[in-house]
Amino acid sequence: MSGPVRAIPHASSRSAVLDVIRAAGTISRAGLIEATGFTGATISTVVRRLIEDGLVRETGRAESTGGKPRVLLQLNQSACYAVGVHLDHAGIAYVLTDLAGSVVARMTRAGVGEDEPPAVVTRIAEEVRSLIEGAGIDTDRLLGLGLVAPGPLSAVGGMRLTPPSMRHWEDFPLDHALQQATGLPVVLDNDATAAALGEYWSGAVTGTSSFAAVYMYTGIGTGLLINGITYAGSSGNAGEIGHVCLDTAGPHCWCGARGCTESLAGPAAVVAAAREDAQLVRAAGLSDAHRPPSLAAEFAAIARAARRGEPAAHALLERSARYLAVAARTLANLMDLELLVLTGPSLAMADSIYLPAIQEELDRTFFARAAHPVTVRLSSLAATAPAIGAATMVLQSELVPLHQGLRLPDNLAAAAEESSSRVSG
Repeated sequence: MSGPVRAIPHASSRSAVLDVIRAAGTISRAGLIEATGFTGATISTVVRRLIEDGLVRETGRAESTGGKPRVLLQLNQSACYAVGVHLDHAGIAYVLTDLAGSVVARMTRAGVGEDEPPAVVTRIAEEVRSLIEGAGIDTDRLLGLGLVAPGPLSAVGGMRLTPPSMRHWEDFPLDHALQQATGLPVVLDNDATAAALGEYWSGAVTGTSSFAAVYMYTGIGTGLLINGITYAGSSGNAGEIGHVCLDTAGPHCWCGARGCTESLAGPAAVVAAAREDAQLVRAAGLSDAHRPPSLAAEFAAIARAARRGEPAAHALLERSARYLAVAARTLANLMDLELLVLTGPSLAMADSIYLPAIQEELDRTFFARAAHPVTVRLSSLAATAPAIGAATMVLQSELVPLHQGLRLPDNLAAAAEESSSRVSG
């Protein structure tokens, strides 16, 4: 007769337990049972395997409440690492995070510019190696590389419809090329979706696991997080408020439609309008139109002029903010939002104009305003949230089920607090 069959925890139960431990910080086995609803036997089996694999460790005991003190568990943050890369025409940001999503190293380099995709991929691979070596991390401990870029993205790992500045990237197999160049598994996603994920995993968003992040750099996008899980849609392109129509007779957009938010409120629209005003061109220090710098740099110059009190610059940004506020109201109505985070370098540069305009619009016209308000706030990670989110996508392959959303239980905070309060060491 054969020996007893050793129970192997289902992948989803393993991932669920890992993510609860991550979110709680420290928690006991009893706390895990309460938070997940799994049986004691399941928790015992899953935790034992996680400890054997080096992903979780025991760390002290909670103060006794009458029985045997409960052993506390936490992630072994240094067990694994992930790289996040945010690719944009204006710049490329890199982060290296540990298993808990904490940033270990980061750097920013020049954008893709007019370079051909293969050359950019080679450069990214070299810069990723430099980041890893500089942090002194063994490549054997890397789970993979998350790469995020402006959408829309295709299911085959490329950009099928690209902004004008990145038109030469159409149909390039971005994830496959980078995987070959780095030797790391590569996960590809939209930069706005990653920005929302980066906000959540970094701890910048607390008190809720459902919110939207409006992202603006050279374009406009939105990331949606529902119960701690990104909502990406069928092709990974959910949340494109940059291409919500605000005016059916409006200007043509690069996506092929008319009157899109991005064509009316995006950085390109602001810069184009500024260049029609010779006085503003001089006041903002915009370059010769025949040899302009990056779109992001020109938008930044206009934002600086507005901060100095240049009325024409301020008026252009106010107009952009009003359009974006209407798009944000549409998003808030559709999703019944309580929190909207503004992120991305362009919004960070002009937050004093955009944030109040969007908050005022939502206070005044949000459909469910009688039931609850929508809080609008600026990200504290505006420049690096997409790269952090990119690394987090890799971590989620270990921590969260990829094909079924995990809803962290409402009693998680109570379970974690109960099991870890007054730790006795």
